[in-house]
Amino acid sequence: MPFDGEFAEYRSIRRLVENEKVKNILDRAKERDAKQDIVELTKLRLADLLPSKWQPELVLAIDGSHQPVQVEKGFPGSEVGYVSVAAVMMDVAKVRELDQQRPSDPKAFRTTERATSIDRAFPGCNIVIDNETSPEASLRKALYETFQDTRIFSDGETLLETYEALLDYKKQKDVKQICPFKENCLSTDPVYKINKGVYQCHCMKQGTLYSTDALRIHEGMVPDSTNGAMFAEIMQTIERILIVHILRWFEQKELLYLLKDIALVIDGPLAIFGHPAGMLIPIIDEIRRINQKAKKKTDGEGILMVGIEKTGFFVNHFERIDQNKNGTSGEFPPQTVALLSDGYIKKNIVFSDSLKLYGKETYFGRKLFYKTLSGARIVASLPMLDESHEDGHRADPDQYPRLADALTLLDQIASSRFPNALSPLISANAEAAIPMNLGSRVLEEMAKKLIKGKNK
Repeated sequence: MPFDGEFAEYRSIRRLVENEKVKNILDRAKERDAKQDIVELTKLRLADLLPSKWQPELVLAIDGSHQPVQVEKGFPGSEVGYVSVAAVMMDVAKVRELDQQRPSDPKAFRTTERATSIDRAFPGCNIVIDNETSPEASLRKALYETFQDTRIFSDGETLLETYEALLDYKKQKDVKQICPFKENCLSTDPVYKINKGVYQCHCMKQGTLYSTDALRIHEGMVPDSTNGAMFAEIMQTIERILIVHILRWFEQKELLYLLKDIALVIDGPLAIFGHPAGMLIPIIDEIRRINQKAKKKTDGEGILMVGIEKTGFFVNHFERIDQNKNGTSGEFPPQTVALLSDGYIKKNIVFSDSLKLYGKETYFGRKLFYKTLSGARIVASLPMLDESHEDGHRADPDQYPRLADALTLLDQIASSRFPNALSPLISANAEAAIPMNLGSRVLEEMAKKLIKGKNK
């Protein structure tokens, strides 16, 4: 590996070209015939599906970002993490109207979006808050307070109330977990039943426990190094619980009938990874419960929810199957969808011999590839709103709720500003994104000023 600022010279190229052992390997090499291992990808034209006359009225997009910032560099160092999650409501009906009046007033376009955000800081390594004795205990308290203090709708429940409603699904199954105090717990059996609110460990120490401990995010804290992965888990957990939070508000206000004309678009796959993955089943069960009620109010349509992936194995694979042997794009026709089975995924994208279905313990959505009318390649997932949708051995249109509506939506909101992007998510990202350079310096200086002042 070169040193920073050091560039490779050409001597190694000459040696490789002239080396007999290199030539010998290349002379013996041939491309493996992989056709026998490839599972065929079934493609459907949008026109082949049940025609959709649906036109979205509103799109609610959710996106987030996180940024770990060092308060004290060097060893042992200290760190805080900033997390921002934004929800942007786009009036797609008004956008369509303005599109027909080009050239249109930019001010009028700006009125088509309304945004709200959740912005928080969390303790990282060697940072404590209040009278807490450890960074881990400080993080647990800060996470609980974030859920307790956050509500998207002024007349709705808090994020904590939404989360604890999900927790009820786990409590019904008598789920237990290890005390977060671990070896410092004085109990002979440091296993306890999850509960709501703030309560105490059953040992003599009576340590404070929080309902949000069941997310297990604190278990990922690195005590002496950066905690970017942990802050990412906090961000994705807020994003996913926010989906349920919004749907529950529609239910509580008896507005489920409006979901017929509203689409929820979420950054990333419909999944929850890492330590909080134990919330998967509660999220699935609650979304399915609300969807059953919504179907009665929307002429059987139910919820339209789409997860969008911007990077990763699936995005790379879609790019490759859209290329010919010369690397030119265009092999995948516009307004064509490919529904992905477990067999296709394991043979062509995420190679695996496992008998367990791909994403069984993390996903609440099924993946698809779609090329929009404008040529944008979109890797999307639609929620599994019925048990039959979970059968990954097949990939049929009836396993993808409101499939034609979802594809129609993607055609309408594909962005002309950025390749393979959707306008609502661009707006949500603009609200949530923390600039890497200037933003980091500003947040670092703020953290230093406030924290150092406390230490004096």
